[in-house]
Amino acid sequence: MPDWTYHPLRPVANAVVGERRAQVGALRFLSVLIGLPGGGAAIRRVFDHPEVPREWSGRFGAAVPVSVARDAVRVLPVQGASIVEIGPVAADDVDAVRAAARGRRCRVVARVDNPAVGALLADAVDDVVVGERADGVYLREPDIANAVAALRDPAVTVLAEPAVLVAAGPSWFQRVIEAAEVTEPAAPGLRDAGIDPRKWPGWFWGLLVGAGMIVAGLGAGAITLGPVLLWYDRNYLGTDVDGLHRINHHLVHFLQHDRITMAGNMIAIGILYCGLAWGGMRVGRKWARNALLLSGLVGFPTLFYFLVIGFVEPLHTFAAVVLFPMYLMAVWRPLGPPRWRVLPECAEAIRRRALVGQLLIVAMGAGVIFGGIVISTVGLTEVFVPTDLAFLETDAETLRAANDRLLPFIAHDRAGFGGALMSTGVAFLLIGLWGWRQGEAWVFWSLLGAGLAGSASALIVHFVIHYTAFIHLLPVYFGAAVIGFALFLARPFLTGKVTR
Repeated sequence: MPDWTYHPLRPVANAVVGERRAQVGALRFLSVLIGLPGGGAAIRRVFDHPEVPREWSGRFGAAVPVSVARDAVRVLPVQGASIVEIGPVAADDVDAVRAAARGRRCRVVARVDNPAVGALLADAVDDVVVGERADGVYLREPDIANAVAALRDPAVTVLAEPAVLVAAGPSWFQRVIEAAEVTEPAAPGLRDAGIDPRKWPGWFWGLLVGAGMIVAGLGAGAITLGPVLLWYDRNYLGTDVDGLHRINHHLVHFLQHDRITMAGNMIAIGILYCGLAWGGMRVGRKWARNALLLSGLVGFPTLFYFLVIGFVEPLHTFAAVVLFPMYLMAVWRPLGPPRWRVLPECAEAIRRRALVGQLLIVAMGAGVIFGGIVISTVGLTEVFVPTDLAFLETDAETLRAANDRLLPFIAHDRAGFGGALMSTGVAFLLIGLWGWRQGEAWVFWSLLGAGLAGSASALIVHFVIHYTAFIHLLPVYFGAAVIGFALFLARPFLTGKVTR
């Protein structure tokens, strides 16, 4: 399990089942997951574990007791270990070590006190060490800098004691690997992109997609606050704003609240995409490109909701047609070399608070995705929720009887907002899942900007039109509070303002 669940939830688990059981249970749970077909590869991909540097292969890992050897040999290579030393091994432990080493995906070494025991294991493990290894550095403190410094000597094997992994969390290997990554000094700027679109890098195309989403959101908001209906809306409905007022005196405000909320969400997506492109892809972060790819794969296909609804919105279609080729270029073009800064480790207390914030952001992203699914489903089926009808002081059948195209028209806005919300949730979740690193200030500002754009637009329009049903706005209140609290906890860590 990742640090953002391990550290925040560890005190609760310790209190419920006891510290030792919690530790063994967490290791066993991961072992079971990794043992499933494709489990190890899935965990590496979902949690973005880096590959062990080639020069560290077989000499960076952990020393574990026999009691957890089987699970450790299965789990630790997925976390980033390339060697697991089991010991001390006694004569009674030979069968257990043989079982642990079977099917291994990393180098396994048995540490024995009796050479005769080692002889019994010579054919089952990669090496046998009598006593502590002469070329080994056994780390008893989770100091990232010490581990990196020791690994610079190609003759040294660095092994973390169990206390290190218990104290630091399962992402310790990943943090060490990333701290040692060699990066180039300066990231490219806007001028470096040039003026020839054929040579524009992926991050520049991603920036254009984000900027395009922001412009489209501002445009949608301006239309909603101005004419409300464009010519093709009036042609489809066979009426104008005055006609809508005659059908229901709350109807225009209801349409405005849907569209302003959608516009705010489009701006939020644009902010997240700009952050991913400028802060992540520009400096060579593969995870940022993957986040943009997955968010777009969720968002763009929702254009085809019209196949269910029956109403095609020309401006929406035009924006998608313009932005989609840019999106393809953004995720297709190769990334440049790593160009990010590696900061000294901050105080552990600051990191622990940030991990609570990360847990909240990941949960918030998942919640936004779920909310988008619900809203899309409502838009494609019932169209209205009970609070909508209470605000309108009518029912769906009355509206359908007044204008048989009115419900598909509203459904387009409602379902489209749900689709955009799913896309936002994916970006939110993946930035929280993969981008939570010390000194990544753009993560803080992107999440803050997106949260403000989405929450403020929704709350303001609801209060302006007096659609203030508490249960209807509760997700917005809750989401804004969670995002604000999470970023408050993580600000020193993400902005890199505080170090040891």
